[in-house]
Amino acid sequence: MHVLVVHNRYSSGQPSGENRVVDQEAELLRAAGHRVDMFERRSDDIATRSLLAKAAVPLLVPWNPAVRTELAARLRAERPDVVHVHNVFPLLSPAVLAACADAGVPAVATLHNYTQICPPGTLQRDGRPCAECVGTTPLPAVRHGCYRGSRLATVPLAVSLAVNRRRWWSGVERFLCISAAQRDVLVRAGLPAGRLAVKHNFVPDSGPLRSGAGEHLLYLGRLAETKGVRLLMAAWDEIAASGGVGVPLVVVGGGPLEGEVSAWAAGRDDVRYVGLYDPARCREVIARSVAVVAPSTWLEAFGLVVVEAMAAGVPAVAAGHGAFVELVEDGVAGLLHRPGESASLASCLRRITADPVRNQKMGRAARRRYEQGFSPVVGLERLVEEYRTAIAGRTESEAMGGNTSMGGTT
Repeated sequence: MHVLVVHNRYSSGQPSGENRVVDQEAELLRAAGHRVDMFERRSDDIATRSLLAKAAVPLLVPWNPAVRTELAARLRAERPDVVHVHNVFPLLSPAVLAACADAGVPAVATLHNYTQICPPGTLQRDGRPCAECVGTTPLPAVRHGCYRGSRLATVPLAVSLAVNRRRWWSGVERFLCISAAQRDVLVRAGLPAGRLAVKHNFVPDSGPLRSGAGEHLLYLGRLAETKGVRLLMAAWDEIAASGGVGVPLVVVGGGPLEGEVSAWAAGRDDVRYVGLYDPARCREVIARSVAVVAPSTWLEAFGLVVVEAMAAGVPAVAAGHGAFVELVEDGVAGLLHRPGESASLASCLRRITADPVRNQKMGRAARRRYEQGFSPVVGLERLVEEYRTAIAGRTESEAMGGNTSMGGTT
């Protein structure tokens, strides 16, 4: 099979699970004998543009005509069997869907978040769940400045959602939700259930397995409010005030709260903030963990770090909502805390460290869960199955005389 992957790579200055998923899927397909090519843009490249070109970037978010022309020409020349779309913000835009239609190539799209129904993709505002834009115009997002706290920065995302909503649903054969929890949210929001399939992300089985009880608790991810970083700091301060749990907290990552986290950890023996690690060091630090902590306050669509921990035989302490409920069987492969409650998170961290024998039993259960649902073998099978479904759907549509052309920008 010949697959063309379309992806706007996130900035290299922050950890990106999505970039990692794209690269790992491409490697998996190639290892299985499939041809995989890339059509990419990189957010890092924006910094090298002229001042005028930088100012024009927001105008390209809803629609980039040059991308449509370039991609359509490439599709006609190379004739891939299927196009797999991941992120199109900010440099690609939904114009990639029009290019697929122009060339008559079926498109599959992985939904890594909730941008189909919420401009910033988080379904959250001011640390609380928010659905004001779901099923209606995205004007509330602009009014509240939901993207980066800026009304101006939110406008391009809101415009793109408003003018391209129908294009997504007419231009994509199969949408791949990365959890059943995400799919349920999208179906309730009115998206067509028949084209929403669940295809979990997989994790390569290339890292070390934990031996022993572990040396530390670990937070690994973006240092942002939605990831529950402030919640974790509050819970850890509560734990420290009552004598600690016998192991330090290691924090790995970068993001908008980096300065705050660094200042909080400075001078403490029970916290180590180490900044960004490369993938190999991330695997090593996971395998030395008592547990991985995932306290997100937003409804995570998946939770890659939890599955990476499972692969290493390490249990997780995660927020009891979103995809985490699906990934972590409470009391078996980890513990779920009440979302947004620091006392509940602190209690779970105490429990996960209090009984090493039970902790190691949870780690073995986590490993079994990984092998059954998130291994490369399972990931490849489900991915190829969805590609074949999309190709068959396009073939059937063409046989029935369906018109897949999509002109214009609305």
